[in-house]
Amino acid sequence: MTGYLATAEVDINAPADRVWSVLTDPAELKQLWFGADVATDWTVGSPITWTGEWEGKPFQDKGKILEVAPGRLLKFTHFSPLTGQPDAPENYHTLTYELSGSTHLTLTQDNNSTKDEATHAQGMWESLLANVKKAAEAQ
Repeated sequence: MTGYLATAEVDINAPADRVWSVLTDPAELKQLWFGADVATDWTVGSPITWTGEWEGKPFQDKGKILEVAPGRLLKFTHFSPLTGQPDAPENYHTLTYELSGSTHLTLTQDNNSTKDEATHAQGMWESLLANVKKAAEAQ
């Protein structure tokens, strides 16, 4: 991992398999990822895309699945053209979801170029994890 790290964490009162379902089910993901449609088969090496609209602009973010350990770990790259940066390896982030203990979920994002960028990402991921918690505890 390079640059500044953004980390968000939450304790969830639901079994790990329910949290895993929220993190990998396309219908659940649409709610978590700000209305974007998430497409992947969750196989290591497979592509992952997020297609949607942000502030009136259509977008398609992309990445690649790096690691999958059901109920424990999900790791993938993420690039958004909305950043205005070129689609180059140095502009991708790695997002890592780790489930541990009595369903403690941690999300980290690497490759933030400044502390402010990491702080902004952390706030966004804290919002996303709050939605994971809400969805997982609802059932």
